[in-house]
Amino acid sequence: MKKVLAVFAMLLLIAGIAYAKNYEISKKAGEYDVKVEIDRNPPVAGDNNIEIEIKDVTGKYVTDAKVVLDYSMPAMPGMPAMNYKTDAVLKGNEYKANMSLSMSGSWNIAVKISKGGKTSTMKFTVDAK
Repeated sequence: MKKVLAVFAMLLLIAGIAYAKNYEISKKAGEYDVKVEIDRNPPVAGDNNIEIEIKDVTGKYVTDAKVVLDYSMPAMPGMPAMNYKTDAVLKGNEYKANMSLSMSGSWNIAVKISKGGKTSTMKFTVDAK
């Protein structure tokens, strides 16, 4: 009986650690390699902290860009589309922002990187719980 309880406790611990992993996605945005990390996986209705890492073609961190996070949910029957925007602030080598999702469901996210008169965009979708 003690062995069964020990195994069960270990499985709960492993499941908790696996669930705690942040949501991560990496994609190209024009000439940049962009990695986005959200502190919840899956993201949730409510506040979600985001870290954005941007590297140029040489692998060097981009720390002199304006980064804006646009997030939206398309219109549904009886509900208008929701569109939000927040500026990401540079802290160290990463840009940080808070994304407040007003409800669960599918959200379209665009990370807009502006530098030298050019804007590059990384787009992805998350399913908030």
